[in-house]
Amino acid sequence: MKFQNPQTLQQIAKLIDTEFIGDQNFEILGINEIHVVEKGDIVFVDHPKYYDKALNSAATTILINKKVDCPVGKALLISEDPFRDFNKITKYFNPFIASKGSISESAIIGENTVVQPNVFIGNNVSIGKNCIIHPNVTIYDNSVIGNNVTIHANTVLGADAFYYKNRPEGFDKLISGGRVVLEDNVDLGASCTIDKGVTGDTTIGKGTKIDNQVHVGHDTKIGKKCLIASQTGIAGCVIIEDEVTIWGQVGTNSGITIGKGAIILGQTGVTKSVAGGKSYFGTPVSESREKLKEMAEIKRFLKDRKDS
Repeated sequence: MKFQNPQTLQQIAKLIDTEFIGDQNFEILGINEIHVVEKGDIVFVDHPKYYDKALNSAATTILINKKVDCPVGKALLISEDPFRDFNKITKYFNPFIASKGSISESAIIGENTVVQPNVFIGNNVSIGKNCIIHPNVTIYDNSVIGNNVTIHANTVLGADAFYYKNRPEGFDKLISGGRVVLEDNVDLGASCTIDKGVTGDTTIGKGTKIDNQVHVGHDTKIGKKCLIASQTGIAGCVIIEDEVTIWGQVGTNSGITIGKGAIILGQTGVTKSVAGGKSYFGTPVSESREKLKEMAEIKRFLKDRKDS
């Protein structure tokens, strides 16, 4: 999530009431999660296991709960609770603004786009030309939709990420400040749910077609010309490269990559990253030919045991 205007280290430290290490005029351009950080971003870290990863990331300001040596060319914000203070920054620069109508006055809707009854379109949404938005679709604030997109009934774009910190008093939600972006020629089936990014974009690439009742988690990137069948659940921070086919009732772990042109057969659990150009099946996932051989061997073993 980028700020509308650059901020200084001192300004952010004052906002969240923390000590800082570095030049008070050090420039900060936005905040992001570790997997999408860029130069100028703040990243937060609150567990020793991930200190080195955060300090050595592309982020140039680290919101951290321990005084450590500051890497050259970077700055530190020392916080008792980086998770809490990251939320403060998100809320300050991207506050929730209640809508005043079912279609926001700030929404931009392109030529020849059809919006059916009972559709909700939030603040600062952009929809391209020649789209069809069917009844009861909900499009949260700041979503971006390209040209020639079809979205079927009851689909929701831009719900919050499923991201919580377990505290003694209960679960504390990491506030989502990202967006959903649909590129041109995307089709979404009925009752799909596409979560917004925590700080970045959840993106569905040009020409991708998604069946009914598919869930796409926060910050996931789906490439061009993919086919995804019904009842598939894609976790957060997944990268699905171009021309991937995913059949029904597939589930994935978070943070994995599915390579270009891969085929994931129905009811597979994609528990790890897989290379492109191959077919996969089963849980844990394996190449489909190998998995089918394993199943045949097990069946033969059980038959031989029964006959003996």
